[in-house]
Amino acid sequence: MSSVQSRPGVSRAYIADLKPNERFEGAFCIANAQLAMTKNGDPYLAALLSDKSGVCPARKWNMSPEEFRRLPVDGFVYAEGRTQPFKGELQLIVDVIEPVQPTAEQLRDLLPSSPRPAGEMFEEVRALLATVKHPAMAALVKEYLADEMLMDHFRQAPAAKMMHHAYLGGLLEHTLALLKLADAVCPLYPKINRDIVMVGLFLHDLGKTRELDWGGAFSYTDRGELIGHIVEGAIMLHDKAQAAMRSSGVRFPKHAVTVLQHIILSHHGVPEFGAAKIPSTPEAILVSLLDNVDAKTTIALTAARPDRQKAIDLGGNFTERQWSLDTKLFRPDPLA
Repeated sequence: MSSVQSRPGVSRAYIADLKPNERFEGAFCIANAQLAMTKNGDPYLAALLSDKSGVCPARKWNMSPEEFRRLPVDGFVYAEGRTQPFKGELQLIVDVIEPVQPTAEQLRDLLPSSPRPAGEMFEEVRALLATVKHPAMAALVKEYLADEMLMDHFRQAPAAKMMHHAYLGGLLEHTLALLKLADAVCPLYPKINRDIVMVGLFLHDLGKTRELDWGGAFSYTDRGELIGHIVEGAIMLHDKAQAAMRSSGVRFPKHAVTVLQHIILSHHGVPEFGAAKIPSTPEAILVSLLDNVDAKTTIALTAARPDRQKAIDLGGNFTERQWSLDTKLFRPDPLA
């Protein structure tokens, strides 16, 4: 990979600032790259190009399989071409695309991050976890919080490679939102075990700190590919529970660790979405539903009502189809 310099006469613009029918060039993250076929059977590149301001669909016509194989699966590319309005959306028509190794300065422009400071969010998480009352659950939380390397990764990690909260600090932001949701919802169900729900939500995605690599373009680690965050989280819980019992002297009630492992293993809801088990306790069902609420609502808002508005409104009322939601989204807020 090489570092590509800007071409004379073409300024680097963020995706959110691009307007129709203008030239663009610069370094981008590339994701979901596919070698597709036109109706005439000609191969072309279909991909998503992104920077810290947003994501845009990209096409490069007449791309050979040899040229496609030179592109990274998950990584960075230099691209230049022109913008084009298409069905109310902006797309990038690429003329030149090649692998690139971004400089440290370019990385700051490419990798999105949470708008909230990580330290501020982490203190809110700690405060909510301090409301856990059962001695065994409190000891378990303390064991996790005492792991400085794990908590440092927890503050940095994205919650996903591309779907919801796919930015630095996203895992922390997602977990905090879930703890706040549970804090509001649990009083509506007096028979629910709030401590199990709160601890389960704190732990449910911590395996992503080992599943994902955010040192460059967001990608999966080898362990992430081979084990995954769900099983990783259940393994981590077994080890932390043993350590917590040794350090605190508190005996864990029968089934306590098992039901927490079950929450981790089942929080994706169904096997088609990666769950090892279907949620089978009231607490596991609530955790799975709350996780789905925050994930899907965040995906919808990010697509339909992004924090940073695009430079120009092309008049399209609908987003591109969101494959994780299996629909396109109506943009306007009717009461705005």
